[in-house]
Amino acid sequence: MGTRYNLLLKMLLVAGDFLVINIAYAIAFLKIENYQYHIINGLYAYNLVVFNLLWFLLASILGLYASITLSKLENIFRQTGKTALTHFAIFMTYLVFTNHINTNKEFLLYTYIVLALLFLASRFLLTTFVAHVNGSDKNKRRIAIVGYNEVGMRLEKYFNEHKGDFSFAGFFDNAKMRTGTKYDGKIISSIDNCVAYAVKNNIREIYSTILPQKHNRVDHLVEVAERHCVRVKFVPNFTEMVHAPCYVEYLDKFPVISLQSEPLEEAQNRAKKRAFDILFSLFVTVFILSWLIPILAILIKLESKGPVFFRQLRSGKDNKPFWCYKFRSMKVNSESDATQATKNDARVTKLGAFMRKTSIDELPQFFNVLIGNMSVVGPRPHMLKHTEQYSALISRYMIRQFLQPGITGWAQVNGLRGETKDPMLMQKRVVHDIWYMENWSLMLDIKIAFLTAMQAFKGDAHAY
Repeated sequence: MGTRYNLLLKMLLVAGDFLVINIAYAIAFLKIENYQYHIINGLYAYNLVVFNLLWFLLASILGLYASITLSKLENIFRQTGKTALTHFAIFMTYLVFTNHINTNKEFLLYTYIVLALLFLASRFLLTTFVAHVNGSDKNKRRIAIVGYNEVGMRLEKYFNEHKGDFSFAGFFDNAKMRTGTKYDGKIISSIDNCVAYAVKNNIREIYSTILPQKHNRVDHLVEVAERHCVRVKFVPNFTEMVHAPCYVEYLDKFPVISLQSEPLEEAQNRAKKRAFDILFSLFVTVFILSWLIPILAILIKLESKGPVFFRQLRSGKDNKPFWCYKFRSMKVNSESDATQATKNDARVTKLGAFMRKTSIDELPQFFNVLIGNMSVVGPRPHMLKHTEQYSALISRYMIRQFLQPGITGWAQVNGLRGETKDPMLMQKRVVHDIWYMENWSLMLDIKIAFLTAMQAFKGDAHAY
């Protein structure tokens, strides 16, 4: 189902932000004393491009224009603030590294003051627009639901949450004739009278939660509705059959029910993810590992005997084992394939403790990504023993093995890493891993990679 309101809101927000950030930049530029220096040296145009690209990159990563943000005005205000603060920090860092900060201090101050004022004004106009759209039925699809039941009530909630697109009239049901039924005044007419009521009250779409085989009048109602140009759509309750949330897709004309959505089953999505993995891993390999490996190799060898790299069999996609690589952070021991690292673990070296805290020990896994048995983002691969152990304890644990394991993941950036003595902690990881699988997008991968980098700089209290 399309959400024209959300699409319109997104287009207005993107276009408005483009105008706001460029107007703020231009006003600030005209205020600085040495603007001729910037024009002659091409800094105005060059920095303006960086300013724009950085804003829309951060807006995408932080989900400013995502549907979930657009669903509530407070979300838009909150994400705008986060994006603006992050933009300020990164753009200032960029000016420092390009040695332009001294000639841009005044410019930077003016830009973000004007930007804040213009954002307040544009968001006020947005609030007015939303109030106007939500208060007007002119461009909305007027709809009603047949069947005052659990599915119908969930549909009602959806339509009420998307008031910019739909105007919900009420339910058609025979509940009024059933003694003791509590319908809260939401039932506007009986099922037999639904088409006549729809035509009279300009209802153009009827969503029936009652299938034709469950009501002897529904087939006839469809015929009558079509003659009056009223669309009838059926919403089957598949959860009655599978007793769980489910997703429907089509093979030609055959509906296929799945217990979870999997965007990465699409070939084009797998291609996007693999391209991102290769480009990101090549960047890390060329610009970081090329000089970091020799330095760490010397330090690791000086502190303790043993190899520079540690390799271990881990559970991969479809539960196939693969060799996972890390910088060795422990003294050589016989328990590494069976026992997780714990807080103040005597096996961890001093250098190893630092590497684990900052996740530097995981960097050799970019070689795993290039080989193709890991991804940059995905469920963390576990030791074979732990996969066997937790798959017997935790429901749906093995679903996470449908994906290529990752160097980082949605669970990790949400604080779920480190030792898992309590099976409930692993259960939470599994829930996050399944959520990632069902909601994958390229921008989600970029967001997780960005958040992981920020965590690495800060250090993680759960990493030991």
